[in-house]
Amino acid sequence: MARQKILKLSPQERIKNFNEVSLGFSKEQTILEAKRCLQCREPKCVEGCPVEIDIPKFIRLISESKFDEAISKIKEKNNLPAICGRVCPQEEQCEKFCILGKKDEPIAIGALERFAADWEIETKREKTLHCKLSTINSGRPKVAVVGSGPAGLTCSADLAKMGYKVVLFESLHKPGGVLTYGIPEFRLPKSIVSYEIENIRKLGVEIILNTLIGKTYTLSDLFEQDFKAIFIGAGAGLPQFLGIPGENLNRVYSANEFLTRINLMKTYLFPEYSTPINIGERIAVIGGGNVAFDCARCAIRLGKKVTLVYRRTEEEMPARDAEINNAKEEGLDFKLLTQPVRVIGDDSGYVKGLECIRMELGPPDESGRRRPIPIEVSNFVLDVDTLIVAIGQSPNPLIPKSEPDLKINKDGTIKVDKDYRTSIKGVFAGGDIITGADTVISAMGAGKRAARAIDNYIKNL
Repeated sequence: MARQKILKLSPQERIKNFNEVSLGFSKEQTILEAKRCLQCREPKCVEGCPVEIDIPKFIRLISESKFDEAISKIKEKNNLPAICGRVCPQEEQCEKFCILGKKDEPIAIGALERFAADWEIETKREKTLHCKLSTINSGRPKVAVVGSGPAGLTCSADLAKMGYKVVLFESLHKPGGVLTYGIPEFRLPKSIVSYEIENIRKLGVEIILNTLIGKTYTLSDLFEQDFKAIFIGAGAGLPQFLGIPGENLNRVYSANEFLTRINLMKTYLFPEYSTPINIGERIAVIGGGNVAFDCARCAIRLGKKVTLVYRRTEEEMPARDAEINNAKEEGLDFKLLTQPVRVIGDDSGYVKGLECIRMELGPPDESGRRRPIPIEVSNFVLDVDTLIVAIGQSPNPLIPKSEPDLKINKDGTIKVDKDYRTSIKGVFAGGDIITGADTVISAMGAGKRAARAIDNYIKNL
């Protein structure tokens, strides 16, 4: 039986708006795909799941059309299934270990998870169990969680299920972290994020917005408020730049700023929200990861001519194949083996061009990818009036800078032990703040494991 093809909008239709591109499986496709599962006695797919979902069990329930039971099984481990079903790189995790993938296509585990989660949303059949757990052992100690991204949300939900009183602090006016301000609407609708966060609130998690830990409150302030433990999941929100001349010109954006403007200023709802964003007509996006493609595809939807500039070839791009293919379909222009060396400005201080040099690939570097090497006397200028730099993010530095006793690594990540404990007693950390920029599901896995460590710590106080 062949793997089912995920439905999606046509390129001509989707570049006109920010509607979700991937439509997922139909009910009939979902059941057929689930029936492909071999129900292995020793399933390797589970080993590839950072949040430990019982994958064969929920797939079997789907194959039997027991969709309510399937989502309940998923939610035993994963508090954000509709999100994970859309943005997790399953091809590098659970699906990578599927035995069917050795000779054929692996089970579309992510698409099946998404269907089960969407079924719950559409049929309004959320299980009462998930809403009542917060009343169990409600007298347990308080735990503070800093940052409402994937790591913070997961840690909060798991601790609430254990019976703790959890207060989640978010610096922005909406919760969700990168799920809200970083991932475009066409990949992850805001209604999905809001729904999943509301379910976490129903577990008893209190979310306090517009509160910047490190400024509004220090970690010491939180301990004085009778929190017995603190989890830091502040993410990697510090943008990286190229370090080339001209990066201070007008219309040079970091990916963080560009996507935040698109998402939180609701550019994606134009013309209902006619929020200005100062970009020109010819945009260059620098980078080859998922964030670079998010920026490029947003700019295409704003009606701009967009060029992706990447110093290696497509084979070395860290972005998911699906994102690369979607961008190609939508008309993104690729300038590969190309490295920017200077941003050129006009007399008014605005970008008017990007000087680049052509590259060739040499031996592999520490990342395992072939190292790009400049080709002498190959410089040329791209005619662009806006530049978006999407070459990565560094850990949020605010809390480490405000807490001299909090030890950090050379790359700015918070130093933790195997149990996610920091150098300050009672303070734990996980997600991008300890690894640097990584996937949503990786941060969720860290939040889950940190919750168990916090529970063990408090029990032994």
